[in-house]
Amino acid sequence: MALNVVIMAAGKGTRMKSALPKVLHRLSGMSLLQHVLQASAGLGAGRTVIITGHGAAAVEAAAATAAPQARFVRQEPQLGTGHAIQQAVPALDPALATTLILNGDVPLIRADTARALAHACGGERLALLTIELADASGYGRIVRDGASVQGIVEHKDANPEQRKIREVYTGIMAAPTGALARWVMALKNDNAQREYYLTDIVAMAVAEGVPVVTATAASETEVLGINSPAQLADLERRHQHHQALALMEAGVRLADPARLDVRGRLHCGQDVEIDVNCIFEGEVHLADGVRVGANCVLRDTQIGPGAVVHPFCHLEGAVVGAGSLIGPFARLRPGAELAEEVHIGNFVEVKNSTLAKGAKANHLAYLGDASVGERVNYGAGSITANYDGAYKHRTTIGNDVHVGSNCVLIAPITVGDGATIGGGSTVSRNVPAGQLTVVRAKTVTVPGWKRPKKAGQGD
Repeated sequence: MALNVVIMAAGKGTRMKSALPKVLHRLSGMSLLQHVLQASAGLGAGRTVIITGHGAAAVEAAAATAAPQARFVRQEPQLGTGHAIQQAVPALDPALATTLILNGDVPLIRADTARALAHACGGERLALLTIELADASGYGRIVRDGASVQGIVEHKDANPEQRKIREVYTGIMAAPTGALARWVMALKNDNAQREYYLTDIVAMAVAEGVPVVTATAASETEVLGINSPAQLADLERRHQHHQALALMEAGVRLADPARLDVRGRLHCGQDVEIDVNCIFEGEVHLADGVRVGANCVLRDTQIGPGAVVHPFCHLEGAVVGAGSLIGPFARLRPGAELAEEVHIGNFVEVKNSTLAKGAKANHLAYLGDASVGERVNYGAGSITANYDGAYKHRTTIGNDVHVGSNCVLIAPITVGDGATIGGGSTVSRNVPAGQLTVVRAKTVTVPGWKRPKKAGQGD
């Protein structure tokens, strides 16, 4: 499609009462602006122009990461939407017939809706995205003469009769690129706010005989803008509800769809069950038959078929094999890779470690920078001491090893297949295969010894 995309992202967002630029506030794990950039990426635009202003450096840095080909223009000071587009005109590609204008604080616009609006323009018509609202307060009203659009009246400039109109302008339009450039340069600020309204170009189009057409948004949710923390929270819940419905339609069983947060992409197989208050961030894959207990956080994690994540677990950058059992109260950190039927119990932490089939660490343990063999039983309270103050070192534990409770394995160290380490051992040398190794200080009892006491405490 021969398309310029312009994203207005210059506003301060005074009602957010935050030092963070409005478009960088987060919805479902991504900034508002990133949501808009994600939608526009599917349009195949020839050029994307982002208008910045308040917090421009931060906004531009964030947008450059998400959309490295985007161009930036600055609106300083901010004198209205028309003034914003005036700044963007020199950056547009005049060879692209249509310019689509999006808002950085309207995050849930769908790519299909934006595409339909651009097609309605077709490089020849002024196309407005509209919707009918029960309460249109704050929105510009669509003024028609029969079916023909004659103009948009901003809420603050509308008379009582115009304020009864329910069809509103969403702030999103598509215009012929050449005509848009001409119209915005002719804008005047003779209104109540002394601002340059982009909506005034509708009257210019009508005067020139350029058809003004509309496309309708599929739902109110996709055109809601964010101006306050309350609006952000409301849109978050709307979005999460939509995601929950989509998951349930795909067969996922949610204990309570109102208590789910997907802050990225959640991919589920068949017969997945998710309990309440779970948070999914980044890319999470749950295979067939996975069960996730209440109050879990999973980020960038893959869970194999039939695995169970018990309540209150935190998994990040982990791979969990089929039939494994995790938690409750377990933590898997980046680099944790578990094979089939691994058990990680309560208050166990695993970081940058692999555990082979059937390995178990069921209680109060730490495995960091370790390679653990099949059928290993790793005792309660045992740890790998992997850091010497400057470097990390690796622990290698062979198959069928039994590590007793309260052991310290000081890396680098290798424990041979079938070895047993007696409880309470602090091991700093390689452990031979098939042998019992015990490292303990001799038990000493001192007859008649008494604890020291402060002066004046008596006997």
